[in-house]
Amino acid sequence: MNLRVMGPFQILKRVGSVAYQLALPPQLSNLHGVFHVSQLRTYVSNNSHVIALESVQLKDNLIFKPKPIRIIDKSTKTLRNKVIPLVKVVWEGLTSKEATWELEEEVLRQYPKLVDVGT
Repeated sequence: MNLRVMGPFQILKRVGSVAYQLALPPQLSNLHGVFHVSQLRTYVSNNSHVIALESVQLKDNLIFKPKPIRIIDKSTKTLRNKVIPLVKVVWEGLTSKEATWELEEEVLRQYPKLVDVGT
């Protein structure tokens, strides 16, 4: 599944040419504070995009796993001779605009009760 967004967090300093150290709150003290630019997004002010830290529950291995709300679209991707079914998933705490394309097989395996757009 794709990474979800938390924050915003203040940038403390640039680390090398492709990473930044962030000021993380005490609830996230188990995480290192340095992140590669590919893991960061420019913050556009909109309170509906922000996940409240109080609602974030990190698993023991420090992975935040949001729950899918619904499937809003289906598609396929063809790679050479293989057709890969995809579904567009809206995630808890995110808007439909931020829905992500996921492998249909994985979504239905992990969330068998998830209702898709066609049912």
